[in-house]
Amino acid sequence: MRLGIDLGGTKTEAAVINDDGVVVWRHRIPSERQTYKTIIQSIKDLTLKAENETGFQGNIGIAIPGQYSPSLKVIKGASLTLLNDKDFVGDVSMATNRMVRVSNDANCFALSEAINGAGAGYDTVLGIILGTGCGSGIVAHGKLLAGAHGIAGEFGHTPLPWPLEFEYDGHDCWCGKTGCLETYISGPAMAKDYESRTNETLTAKEITERTHIDLTAESVVQVYEDRLGRALAQIINILDPDVIVLGGGLSNLDRLYQNVPRKWKNLVFSKEVQTPLLKAKHGDSSGVIGAAWLWPNHYGGQDGRDGDGDH
Repeated sequence: MRLGIDLGGTKTEAAVINDDGVVVWRHRIPSERQTYKTIIQSIKDLTLKAENETGFQGNIGIAIPGQYSPSLKVIKGASLTLLNDKDFVGDVSMATNRMVRVSNDANCFALSEAINGAGAGYDTVLGIILGTGCGSGIVAHGKLLAGAHGIAGEFGHTPLPWPLEFEYDGHDCWCGKTGCLETYISGPAMAKDYESRTNETLTAKEITERTHIDLTAESVVQVYEDRLGRALAQIINILDPDVIVLGGGLSNLDRLYQNVPRKWKNLVFSKEVQTPLLKAKHGDSSGVIGAAWLWPNHYGGQDGRDGDGDH
């Protein structure tokens, strides 16, 4: 068995899976956001609960909303800012007396879908999360590609490709730069586009649900599909994955899987484009399942230490 923990912005989920990837135990709690110490304590409590209820005493894999820096051995760029610049892996390992591996939540999503999800059977899998933000993970030849700096797949902080003249303004990103893809193809980006046209505040889910009665909503979704098509065309040109798997709230919009490939068709540098665009199999459980799959070694998970079991 394997234990995974998905440390999210609103919920923290723990799950124990067996060697076939089947979840045999699961528990969710509201995410602890008061102090760094209470975050560590919540993970310790979940680990003990998993042990008491399943008997599992092995290693822990954790999905985080940030990156682990291999050189600095701390967390960087986490939206859960209490984690930033902390020796998170060492602290969790000390608190739980377990070996710990961490990876970005989009990486864990991609790993889960590549091993026994929608991307199973494909050699190179690009997993993309479209939700409050947008990020991606890459699994090639059964191995998670984290990159030298732990930022592989951060396409949300690359520019929108082939921008139109009116698309330059009003896209300041939380990262401090302007024009990041996240400000165009996330859920809040869709909501912002709709509000700028109507002065009405709706969520992305509400916008997509009213396209059949609201011409503005339909127009906003069409613009979203076009931008997502451009973004994925650029990724196909660079990585040329065997499959692209979508997760996150916006992945539930079924029309994306027909319309977006039509948008990228004439932008990909190939006369023939057959890249499948698929919906995630595991839904919002992909992160915790992928975290569990960070062990064993041949799945390419990151270890906050040196991977030899000293922490």
